[in-house]
Amino acid sequence: MKRILSLLTLTLCVLQLAAKAPKHTSAYYLTWAERFAQSQMAHDPKLSMADGVKAPKWDYTQALLAKSVLQTYKQTGKEEYLKYVLEFADYFIPGNGSIETYKLEDFNIDRVNGGSFLFPLLEIMPEERYREAIELLYKQLCEQPRTSEGGFWHKKIYPHQMWLDGLYMGEPFYARYAVENKKTELLDDVLLQFRTVDRHTYDPKSGLNYHGWDESRKQQWADPETGCSPNFWGRSMGWYLMAMVDVLDVMPKDHPAYNEILGMLQRSAKNILRYQDKKSRMWYQVLDKQDAPGNYLETTCSAIFCYTFIKGTNRGFLPASYRKEAQRIFDGIIAKKVVDDGQWWDLTGCCAVAGLGGKPYRSGSYSYYINEPIRSNDPKGVGPMILAALELAR
Repeated sequence: MKRILSLLTLTLCVLQLAAKAPKHTSAYYLTWAERFAQSQMAHDPKLSMADGVKAPKWDYTQALLAKSVLQTYKQTGKEEYLKYVLEFADYFIPGNGSIETYKLEDFNIDRVNGGSFLFPLLEIMPEERYREAIELLYKQLCEQPRTSEGGFWHKKIYPHQMWLDGLYMGEPFYARYAVENKKTELLDDVLLQFRTVDRHTYDPKSGLNYHGWDESRKQQWADPETGCSPNFWGRSMGWYLMAMVDVLDVMPKDHPAYNEILGMLQRSAKNILRYQDKKSRMWYQVLDKQDAPGNYLETTCSAIFCYTFIKGTNRGFLPASYRKEAQRIFDGIIAKKVVDDGQWWDLTGCCAVAGLGGKPYRSGSYSYYINEPIRSNDPKGVGPMILAALELAR
């Protein structure tokens, strides 16, 4: 009951701020960051149970929320946000050198990203158990199976495959580990991951990257000549850009990898604008088939592009014009996809999940992508919206 009253009080304060804050001011965006954070806390009072799980699971979706809510704490100083993240951290990291539910031997690169929030958490709570968890996840990267060119397999159960998603799941963690532990030689390996994926998935004609690549060409979804999957999925392209902007944020500018990854980011950001819906300022589930039957404006990829654009502008990776575009995207999502139920704010129109292969088999076809479940308040949309709002508030 105390928690509910506390959240209601906080909500009233935010509503009062919102009534006074002019549009496109720091206060306006900070208000939206808190709205989304509070709504998330109301929908999932325990972060360990977020994303509709039946039992707690160490995964990137909860970590993305942890990272965004933790940043909200850092920019507001409100303890509610820190407590929310600590519940998740304390559940999964008991302090015995392990991470609950995590299995290194699965070599699932998604699980590495589960530790992305631990670096900023350590700045606030410098506890040895968090360092131990980071080391365990780094150990996975050291042993991760690779393609013949050195690219990380997406998972052990997906041999010889690299997906765009995997760049976000592994490289921001890897780069920050390298910099903070003064092992900058590892940044050459970070660059290798981007080079390998870009070499095989980039399509010069469209300016986009295919969702996945199978070096073995054994998957049904893989083109027999290129090994690429057949379509350009919005969120996979979003993860790819998000990976670049987050890696560049920690990479020393004098490192040889910096300018090469920067060039990839600038090219991808420019090309993705070709597929933006100019009315809503959002993007479609399948990026290059806007007019195809069943395609829809998808919230999570649009939120990720918004975050990439504004963070890229704030850090000097992208031209200043991308700030205005980020504002337009944010406004478009709020206008088209956010529903105020009188108490909380629901983020609608989120693709729940999409992948390649597996059981049941995911073909990567156009029909497959547009028929995956659509839901509200998906962490893969809420997290980037919070992070985008906080960057816009800077």
